[in-house]
Amino acid sequence: MYFSRLAVFLALSAVSRVTHALTYHCADFSSVINLENSGTSYKDSGTTAKLETILHNHGTNLARIRVWTSTNNADYSLTYGLQLAKRAVAAGMQIYVDLHFSDTWADPGHQAIPSGWPTTLAGLNTQVFTYTQNLVKSFISNGTPIQFLSIGNEINNGFLWPVGEISVNGYSGLSQMLHSAVSGARSASSSLRTIIHLANGWDAASVASFYNQIFIAGELSLADVDVMGFSFYPFYGTGATTSALQSSLQAMITKYGKDVMTWVADIRTVLQNLSGGHGLGICYWEPAWIGNAGLGSSCADNLLVDGSGNTQGIHRDVLRRHVVKRIECIFEYYCT
Repeated sequence: MYFSRLAVFLALSAVSRVTHALTYHCADFSSVINLENSGTSYKDSGTTAKLETILHNHGTNLARIRVWTSTNNADYSLTYGLQLAKRAVAAGMQIYVDLHFSDTWADPGHQAIPSGWPTTLAGLNTQVFTYTQNLVKSFISNGTPIQFLSIGNEINNGFLWPVGEISVNGYSGLSQMLHSAVSGARSASSSLRTIIHLANGWDAASVASFYNQIFIAGELSLADVDVMGFSFYPFYGTGATTSALQSSLQAMITKYGKDVMTWVADIRTVLQNLSGGHGLGICYWEPAWIGNAGLGSSCADNLLVDGSGNTQGIHRDVLRRHVVKRIECIFEYYCT
């Protein structure tokens, strides 16, 4: 599918923590300006408010914003992302930017080179460096510096296809372009934390295979990666379970010694059972996308709001009880 389903984001961070408390309560509400432009508004306990204010009032402290290479604001342009970042920061949140490096949705089945970009590895290395550098600078100039920057979205088979497509050209081209993006980002900011984002975090063998091959001398290094991110879609099949997820995360922690941020059902059990107190936080994808209540699943409703934009009364504790309750619908429907 072109859009991410009810996503479970997992991040293995290079920063060590000694507490089991979750640091980040994150939500990706990138669609909100487009929804508002079509007449949508939101209410909490009967009072109209901006969505970011409602989320922050219920504990959200990190806003995930997708940015495409399109110049059309309806297609998540940089200008659109900057506008949303202003609002998120004003509401009290930090910023996490998810770069798709495409004019449209990027996922394991779609990673098209943006229109007008080079189609050679050398050209793309330069383009990726400059694009990422300028984007990070734009967020700084906007007064909304980036805390986390995802270099691609669900890049299990690479990005910027076919040049960076693993199944076509192996890992080297991808490794080089990831390094170029990281170098561009870090040339603009010494404080942001880079993320490499894969789908299917529960699939330990695939995750291990990717990371066993992506680090190449003179190209991408482990030091380039601050955070390892994963999506987790429990409705994809019986193998996508919390136990498989926990096993996969534990293997990464054992090998890399990193913390974990997650969007996941039964989150506390998964995080608390990881060694070393490495649980870092949770994130919820598109909790208020009215008109897309199933978020790609066969569940009738995965949103924190009803069809009129009212927060749903039994789920006002947005990033605690509600995350678990809504994602449990997916587990019950597909995995029992």
